[in-house]
Amino acid sequence: MSETAKILGVIPARYNSSRFHAKALADINGKSMIQRVYEQASKATSLSKVVVATDHTLIYDHVKSFGGEVVMTSEDHQSGTDRCAEVLLMLEEKYGYVINIQGDEPFIKPEQIDVLTAILAKQQAVEIATLIKKITHIDHVFDTNKVKVVFDKNQKAIYFSRQAIPFQRGVETALWLNGHDYFKHLGIYVYRADILTKITKLAPSSYEQMEALEQLRWLQNGFKIHVQETEYESYGVDTPQDLEEIIRLGIG
Repeated sequence: MSETAKILGVIPARYNSSRFHAKALADINGKSMIQRVYEQASKATSLSKVVVATDHTLIYDHVKSFGGEVVMTSEDHQSGTDRCAEVLLMLEEKYGYVINIQGDEPFIKPEQIDVLTAILAKQQAVEIATLIKKITHIDHVFDTNKVKVVFDKNQKAIYFSRQAIPFQRGVETALWLNGHDYFKHLGIYVYRADILTKITKLAPSSYEQMEALEQLRWLQNGFKIHVQETEYESYGVDTPQDLEEIIRLGIG
């Protein structure tokens, strides 16, 4: 396989989290969260390599203990994207693309990764791509913790927002799903290697700072984000309560 076709899977795993301290090491029915993410990602047939990128020796040693590949990265990164860029630079092997796999989604489906990376073979010009899922509950349209996205006819993102977009003038909000499809953003990205290097050098943008969404920095600077729909749900863990709910529902 040529370098330009090889895809590196990176799982950023920061130790400190304001809402859930050391959540990468949280136990989920006998396995840590990071082990579950690593094992699921490793099942994706499209990835040439999967590696955990952490900033703490406890996570590093734990990943080593279950036979996973792991590297130490800076404690100063502001995002998983920055951590992915450091990994790309430190590895001797060269890759054409890097996929950022969320370290707090223990039940991510390998199929989600493969459907996202599949578009790279079809569209060589893809700079950045990400997953979206159709919203089926009206409450989710107005939930500011769920990021919405609108896109053009070529599947390129126009804007991401915590607000409900687009707004339907003259229509009762309870009926918004009746006449239009709304999509939420799932936080998994694949970047072309050269683009990843470029976007991590950008200064924070005004839209990004207002919405607290790093992808708006890329859009505001003219980079194109391809969106790919998936039927699979995403189960991120931001708080101990999220983890309790996942265990209660028997997900995974």
